Amino acid sequence: MSVMGSDVAPDAAQRRREQRGWCWYDWANSVFPTSVSTVFLSLYLTAVATSAAEADTERNGLNPCPGGNALVDCDISVFGLSFPAGSLWGYLLSVATVVQVLVLPITGAIADRSSNKRLMLAVLAFGGAATTALLALVGGQNWQLGVVLFILANICFGASVVVYYSFLPEIADADERDMVSTKGWAFGYLGAGVALALHLVIYLFHDSIGMDSDAAVRVIFLSSGVWWAAFTLLPLAALPRRRAPEGEQAAAPRPTTTVMEGFKQLKSTLREAKHFPLTLAFLGAYWIFTDGIATVVQVAPQYGNLELKLPQDALIVTVLIVQFIAFIGGMLHGLLAKYIGAKKTILISLSIWLVVVVTAYFVQAGQEMQFYGLAVGIGLVLGGTNALSRSLFSQMVPPGREAEYFSLYEIGERSTSWLGPLVFAGVGQATGSFRLAIISLVLFFAVGLLLVALVPVRRAIEAVGNPAPKVL
Repeated sequence: MSVMGSDVAPDAAQRRREQRGWCWYDWANSVFPTSVSTVFLSLYLTAVATSAAEADTERNGLNPCPGGNALVDCDISVFGLSFPAGSLWGYLLSVATVVQVLVLPITGAIADRSSNKRLMLAVLAFGGAATTALLALVGGQNWQLGVVLFILANICFGASVVVYYSFLPEIADADERDMVSTKGWAFGYLGAGVALALHLVIYLFHDSIGMDSDAAVRVIFLSSGVWWAAFTLLPLAALPRRRAPEGEQAAAPRPTTTVMEGFKQLKSTLREAKHFPLTLAFLGAYWIFTDGIATVVQVAPQYGNLELKLPQDALIVTVLIVQFIAFIGGMLHGLLAKYIGAKKTILISLSIWLVVVVTAYFVQAGQEMQFYGLAVGIGLVLGGTNALSRSLFSQMVPPGREAEYFSLYEIGERSTSWLGPLVFAGVGQATGSFRLAIISLVLFFAVGLLLVALVPVRRAIEAVGNPAPKVL
């Protein structure tokens, strides 16, 4: 594909091709947060850590996990700190997101100085795919390897998303963005659902193909990396290298100065963003409610397994339901936003989230159908909330500063997203029950709902010099 200058607008056919190609990266990368993070790695890594804890207690002549509860009885240690194996996943999510905060500003700096953002997307996506595939090496008691590989894959995932998001204002105008963004998000959940269905077949029928359950999970990690890498080829073929860097940005950043340039740019972006308080207000609201969304999705399998005593098969089916319903929900969000606007649709969606979390508290142990009903509710609002937030924020970004502001978007999300898992893990550890831990997440949705309602989004869009869409 030839490089397109910033003064050349693509024709309608080219624009549609770019938009379709852009959606494929949602399809490609969604396997990581779904099959890997949400379904298999959370429980698998907890089991590996519990096995290590049992081995340690046996070596010390103690009874392994005397109460039989990984949440409170089986301790592991790292850097001299001990904590229950059941809390490992929550704490790992917190650490992994904090690490991303140090990396994402650098991503934005390089993207703004690069004449080939497609190459950046390729490097980050293939790096994440490779480290995901290497999770297949985790087994026995080596939970530490899983921790390191997950952190690396998570860094690549978040950094690639910064670059990916920054393409949206280049390929879609103000009136197209809500629909393009919701289509991408919905398409991502459909892809995640297809991948998870295939992985479910591998897991449920592992005996038929001569594997034990642990080997099946490792095959799933390997295939997830291959999926991510293979489908990334499609957006790479379609997306443009539209805008060449200007002035001193024309030269690629030197490795010795990249870190400092990244944080200098973050400082500059923050200083400039003070002139757009309404954009920052929406961003703050997003950081709060998306933390609640991410936490609910990430800890749901543990809640179902350790609190509701549901079997692993039921948990996988539940997540599969969420993925396919999320495709429908994402498309419905796009259609609703077309008629009533993105902001009103987000407010409706957050209200439903409040109902879902409260309902989760009352789900009875062992009741699979109740949990499946909860999955339908989550799926209806899961994709659309974030998709419309992504498109609405893109309207509030000063023209030509997409990578900078989307790095800030992701940095802020990662800076706050440690809080939800930490609250969940901390409440669970303190009470010995995840039921109170799940209800504590109501606060994230209630505060987010209130803050979004207070933001005058049309004024925010016009303040940065962008044309407002017809319906808000």
